[in-house]
Amino acid sequence: MDRLKKRYTDEIKPALMKELDVKNPMLIPEVEKVIISVGTGEFSKDAKIMQNIQDTISLIAGQHAVVTMAKKSVAGFKVREGYPVGVKVVLRKDRMYTFLDKLISIALPRVKDFRGLPRNGFDGRGNYNFGLDEQLMFPEIEYDFILRTHGMNITLVTTSDDDKGAFKLLELIGIPFAKGRK
Repeated sequence: MDRLKKRYTDEIKPALMKELDVKNPMLIPEVEKVIISVGTGEFSKDAKIMQNIQDTISLIAGQHAVVTMAKKSVAGFKVREGYPVGVKVVLRKDRMYTFLDKLISIALPRVKDFRGLPRNGFDGRGNYNFGLDEQLMFPEIEYDFILRTHGMNITLVTTSDDDKGAFKLLELIGIPFAKGRK
């Protein structure tokens, strides 16, 4: 069992039950899935760079990433229906906990001048979004094999109905939020 998942079941779940005053253990918030996505923008026309981005995200996530296609044509962005526009991967269960543990303990401490993740990334329904500027902070990535550095958006989807419960859950898991008020 992954160490973050074990810590969640042994320590975090009882603490959340007490703090949020939840009587039913099935109503305790938990992380449901993690979505890692990259919008490729101008690189979507270059198949070699798209493949490199897909391989990079697959390495980071430990699971095969898929290329997302445009659903509609948008003339302003010079995109037609069916054109590749990004890369994404959805992590659940054990791979999700492994990725979160790696993100919290290895990748985020490697960010230069890191002061914590912004607290305003909640969407009102208990989900948290934040972006990373480059992929080089992850230990699997070797600089020599990267064609272009790219950022990524990470979405943490929780079972909480509100931001308060989701914030407390992520804080107890160990997500390093920036100092300041919520």
